[in-house]
Amino acid sequence: MPGMATKTEEDARTGTEAQADETAVEAVTTEDEAARAETREDDSEQAETTEEGVFGEQEPEEKVPSGVGQGAGAVVSAALGLVSLSGGWIGTVAGAREQLVGQLRTSSTAGVATQIKAVYGNAWQSTALWAGLFALAALLTGVVVLARPAFGAPGRPQAPWTKSVAWAGVSLGVIGLLLAGLKYSDVLLGLPSTG
Repeated sequence: MPGMATKTEEDARTGTEAQADETAVEAVTTEDEAARAETREDDSEQAETTEEGVFGEQEPEEKVPSGVGQGAGAVVSAALGLVSLSGGWIGTVAGAREQLVGQLRTSSTAGVATQIKAVYGNAWQSTALWAGLFALAALLTGVVVLARPAFGAPGRPQAPWTKSVAWAGVSLGVIGLLLAGLKYSDVLLGLPSTG
């Protein structure tokens, strides 16, 4: 039976170790439960703080601008610049109206130079005036889009494509203004001489 005594001692040691392991597991479990309880308390405190923030006791976070308005402004600037170069529908209608008014106001006995000026010259200048207005609008819109970051959120860079399109609008606006001025003053494609 000496072999049995050894087994009992070994079993006793194993049992003690098992009890120690169970105690350690219970201690870890208790610590985990305590940590969970603290987390629940922290979460409930944060929920109360959030509820207080909803009712306006805390300052709301600032919204960061997305830059969509600047992008839209840049595209509008470029589109207005293209319209100023092509003449646009409004310029065409205004030119046709001036041509009609010139025909109605000019008598059939008027000289050729007077008829050309009244019928075609005023229409040409009206078209140039509308092209110049579109060019000016393109130029101003492009400048506003390019200058906007200086007055906006610091540290928020403007998208590169927005800058490129805005610069295109400014360039088209300058070219459109130049061409409109030259057309209006008859330096570019002036009326033919009748003499």
